[in-house]
Amino acid sequence: LIQLDTEGEVLGELDENLRDDLLEGMDPKEISKAISDLEVDDLADILQQLPIQIAQEVLDAMDQQDRQRVEKILSYDEDTAGGLMNTDSITVRRNHTVELVLRYLRRHQTLPEMTDNILVVNRDDELLGILPLKEVLVSDPNTSVRDVMRKDLSAIPVDMEAAEVANLFEQHDWVSAPVVDINGKLLGRITIDDVVDVIRDTAEHSLLSMAGLD
Repeated sequence: LIQLDTEGEVLGELDENLRDDLLEGMDPKEISKAISDLEVDDLADILQQLPIQIAQEVLDAMDQQDRQRVEKILSYDEDTAGGLMNTDSITVRRNHTVELVLRYLRRHQTLPEMTDNILVVNRDDELLGILPLKEVLVSDPNTSVRDVMRKDLSAIPVDMEAAEVANLFEQHDWVSAPVVDINGKLLGRITIDDVVDVIRDTAEHSLLSMAGLD
């Protein structure tokens, strides 16, 4: 009864047990087509619930770029920052002007969901800071990114546990936060919608444990 262009979104929101039942009755190519428009982190969540063989068939049915991005996330434990992150982010260099950043943003048809900051990196993709969108809107166009960027936001290590990531989002009221590897290289970002899922799962687990249930 569901239109094809909304199948992926519906699958992403379903209870895991119900979703697994539905996926079992779908062809791998059908699954790939249904979930192709989802965010990469949501794609990875669904693939992690599939049997290994079917998940691989779904990956093989994707185009090369999407497959590489999903495989990157799948290489991390789902209960870590790497498993929560999305590789879709906008980056700029600190020597760019605000005017150049605005022109660059206008070239995009849409911005990644939950984009409140633009990430500032060097030529080696090492994270240098963040550029809040509000600063882009109110700053003089000739101002350098270096002069309005923030350097005080702590990036999240890729191996940080999901529960700890959720605590940081709660403490700092973040909408999104960058994720880096051990060398400070930008890998992606985590958004609040994924953190809410972690908080909800943790709360459910605590309530069940209090009732003596698993």
